[in-house]
Amino acid sequence: MRPSRRQIDEMRSVSIETGVTKHAEGSCLIKMGDTHVLCTATLEDRVPPFIKGSGLGWVTAEYGMLPRSTSSRMRREAAAGKQGGRTVEIQRLIGRSLRAGVDRVALGERQITVDCDVIQADGGTRCASITGGWVALRLAVNKLMKAGDVTSDPLVKPVSAISCGIYAGQPVLDLDYPEDSVAGVDGNFIMTGDRLIEVQMSAEGATFSRDEMNRLMDLANKGVAELAKLQIEATS
Repeated sequence: MRPSRRQIDEMRSVSIETGVTKHAEGSCLIKMGDTHVLCTATLEDRVPPFIKGSGLGWVTAEYGMLPRSTSSRMRREAAAGKQGGRTVEIQRLIGRSLRAGVDRVALGERQITVDCDVIQADGGTRCASITGGWVALRLAVNKLMKAGDVTSDPLVKPVSAISCGIYAGQPVLDLDYPEDSVAGVDGNFIMTGDRLIEVQMSAEGATFSRDEMNRLMDLANKGVAELAKLQIEATS
C-alpha cells in the first residue's frame, strides 16, 4: 500500500491555473498533489550571442525554491551569492526539455525565458516545473501568434514530465516525498507525445532489471498522456 493509498498507476491530483500573474506573457500555477510551482514565460526580442544572426529562437529556464517550500527554512541562494549544483542542474534540464519541443526556426530570432518557482515541495518539483513551464510557454507563444509575429506554430506537441520509481518492491507512478525519500529506484521521464526527450534513472537503494525498466516506462507513458491532456485543456 502506498502512503497516499493511491494505486500503483495513479497520479496525484493535478490542477493547472493559468493567467496567475499580471505582467508575464504566459503564466500558470501547477499543483501536483502538494507540490506547487509558479511558472512564468517572458518574451524578449533578443537571443544569446552564440546564436545571434542565425535566425533561430531560444528557450531557456530558471528554477528556484522559496525558503519555506520545504519543512524547514532554506536559505535563499541569492543570499549565499551563488546557485547550488542541484538548482543549476534542474534549470538546465527544464531549458533543454522545453527546447526539444520547439521549432526554433518558426519561433524566429527571439528568446523566451521560463521561470519556475517552487512554492511548496512534496516530490517531483522538476517534473511539475517542466509540465507547467510548457503551459506558460504555450500561452506566451499564443500571444506571438495572435499578434502575427510568428507565421507558423513553433510548438507542435506538449512537453510533459513525470516521475516513476520502485517503492516497496513495486513500480509506481508519480512519487511524492514519502515515497521518493525511500524509493529503491527513482526516475524522471520527460516526453513529447510518445517520444522520449530525456530519462533520468538511478538505483538509490537497489538495482533494477530490464523488465522493471519497461514497466516504469509504461507507467510514464500513461502519466504523460494524462498530463498532456490537462496541458491542452488549460491552454485551449
